[in-house]
Amino acid sequence: MKFPNPITVDELLRIVGGQIQVLGDTSRMVCGVNEIHAVEEGDATFVDHPKYYDSVLKGKASFVFIDREPQETYGKTLFICEDPYTPYIALVKHFRKFNPQSQMIHPSAKIGEGTVIQPGVFVGEEVVIGKNCIIHANVSIYDHTTIGDNVVIQSNSVIGGDAFYFKHRTDRWDKLYSCGGVKIGSDVEIGALCTIDKGVSSITTIGDGCKFDNHIQVGHDTVIGKNCLIGCHTSIAGTTVIEDDCLIWAHVAINKGLVVRKGTTVLATSAVDKSTEEGSVVFGTPAGEARKKWRELAALRSLPEILEFYHEMKNK
Repeated sequence: MKFPNPITVDELLRIVGGQIQVLGDTSRMVCGVNEIHAVEEGDATFVDHPKYYDSVLKGKASFVFIDREPQETYGKTLFICEDPYTPYIALVKHFRKFNPQSQMIHPSAKIGEGTVIQPGVFVGEEVVIGKNCIIHANVSIYDHTTIGDNVVIQSNSVIGGDAFYFKHRTDRWDKLYSCGGVKIGSDVEIGALCTIDKGVSSITTIGDGCKFDNHIQVGHDTVIGKNCLIGCHTSIAGTTVIEDDCLIWAHVAINKGLVVRKGTTVLATSAVDKSTEEGSVVFGTPAGEARKKWRELAALRSLPEILEFYHEMKNK
């Protein structure tokens, strides 16, 4: 998320409050907040686990909320505090407040020529919908969603709901408030009862020409390329990349943070737990090269006969 206008370090400290030690250059302007996988120069992010110190401090963020002073700052401006998560969330809430809406279509929404909005559709703040789209009844399009031209969204789908992202405390789960958005390209069709979550702090993206069946879940910050076809009851976890021209059949689960490379086919009822090779056909749980998986299944079907033969030989 980029701020409407860059702010000074002093302004940031006034917004977040609390006891914070500042280390590094305080003259630079803070332009936004983002997670480590999407940060740009000028952004602020947070880290509170030693496992991620190096990747965050060596990343692109200019400002880091961190829970201890590191040996090397790598030129970052550091905000050292006991719980970096809390001031980060305070910053998000300040710039992306929840504004209750009293009408079905927000006055700030921009809807293109020839687009049909059926009864019962909710359109949130700062939504842009292109030309010649059909948004069927009872679709909900949350704030900060952008939709291209010639898009069809079937009834009861939800575009831009909050990310499923929580930090575990000793006695509860703390919500990491979402301040990102969703971008849907042109010539996309989305079936009924699909859910596409907004990015935690960046953009969940659906490329041009994608076609979704019903009951599909796309997690936060996922990027889906062009001309992908996705079957019903598929669940795609957050921060996943699905490249162009992928074919994903029904009842597929795809784990977080991996890459389904260009032209991959994932056969039905598979669970993908690692990145695929370009143009591959994968199947199974966990998914692997399809022909190898079928041979494994054939071997398993022969297992009772093999065991019977083994016991006969053992007892002779």
